[in-house]
Amino acid sequence: MAGRILVVDDIATNRIVMKVRLAEACYEVLQAEDGRAALDIAQRERPDLILLDMMMADMDGVEVCRRLRADPETADIPIIVITASRQSDHKMRALAAGADEFLPKPLDELTLLARVRSLLRARETAQELALRDSTRRALGFAEAAEIFARPGTAALISGQREQALSWKTALKGRVQTGLTVMTRTQALALPETSASPDLFVIAADLDRPGVGLRLLTDLRARAATRHAAIMIVVTEGDHQTAAMALDLGATDLIAAPFDPQEMALRLEAQIQRKHQADRLRASVKDGLRMAVTDPLTGLFNRRYALPHLRQIVSRATETERPFAVMLLDIDRFKTVNDRHGHAAGDVVLQQIAQQIAANLRPVDMIARIGGEEFLIVLPETAPGLASRTAERLRQQIGATPVLLPGGIGSLVISVSIGLALCDPGAEGCNDIDAILSRADAALYRAKSNGRNKVTISPSAA
Repeated sequence: MAGRILVVDDIATNRIVMKVRLAEACYEVLQAEDGRAALDIAQRERPDLILLDMMMADMDGVEVCRRLRADPETADIPIIVITASRQSDHKMRALAAGADEFLPKPLDELTLLARVRSLLRARETAQELALRDSTRRALGFAEAAEIFARPGTAALISGQREQALSWKTALKGRVQTGLTVMTRTQALALPETSASPDLFVIAADLDRPGVGLRLLTDLRARAATRHAAIMIVVTEGDHQTAAMALDLGATDLIAAPFDPQEMALRLEAQIQRKHQADRLRASVKDGLRMAVTDPLTGLFNRRYALPHLRQIVSRATETERPFAVMLLDIDRFKTVNDRHGHAAGDVVLQQIAQQIAANLRPVDMIARIGGEEFLIVLPETAPGLASRTAERLRQQIGATPVLLPGGIGSLVISVSIGLALCDPGAEGCNDIDAILSRADAALYRAKSNGRNKVTISPSAA
């Protein structure tokens, strides 16, 4: 997972060591030597995550957190505070000021990198929701109706009911959230039609080692609980389990035995973020479904695709990160309709749409913009990855026969793809008409050279 990380520490050696660790994991690293420099770089460069030392000469990490959260331009950047201090009040102050995590020195590299991955995934999802919401508003839809804040709900799940009840007692009076003690079986039996808890607090081991992590993966696989916040309670010092939980989809961790104040701060922060994501998700879903969705394939249509592409181009210009645009066309589609009827043609379109979606990331944009033509946009994607993705799509579609309706047989379908690589700053890479023209020209060459090909139009110099 690519990302730019700002390391803030007033000791140069610490910054260098951290840079080496992160660079080995293929992250781009920015550095700041004090709080003021950190605020300036964060405002100017908009890093994807900040690793912030607690104690610095000009201001402490708590004050830097407060200022970052108070600035709309930097308010959503994840922050991990790192310190040699073991004092509980330092941790509480940092979490209250908006830090996402507080890690003591010496750092466990396994936990640190897992936490970085987890926070970057969450940020990517939040940015994609916000981007889709801004596209919705760019299309002229009204602002989503203001939803009054509602109390959150949390389910507490432990291998021993007495332990879960002790958690509930410890949190009583510290949070506004409704707390329910629940078993593993009850959590998995939640129906899709009912309101599920906003947050699950789960003991990592439950009644047997690893069972809590299996419950985590089960909850992520179910529609009713897929978007819930999930906090895993791990044993102090169990770095392997902590890292595994984060990589499996936990949104937060807390070490047992925990400080009730820390649990309360983490719990309320997780529920607030979950409610914000719910609001964005609902506004996108309800505001766009009918107006900008292709009814046959369920993909976005041209009305949505072009404004969203404009948003992606604008963001790429700000971040200076490459992206790619594909035009994918089904080969000899008219022949399918002529020989087998329009019902068969519809099935082909639906299956191709499903295969495209199954082979791309959630952040990628897919739209049906013509009869048998699809537009695909890959944000923050290097040229090599873009070309491999296009080739994988072509091969996957060609290797999967389409079953025709009525049991009349199957068809092997091929596609041609024109790929435009875009490097922000290059000529024409901030002009969507020019980008689409390049992709269209590449698609035409793919068709002219025998179809069932990927042809690339590189970024202009």
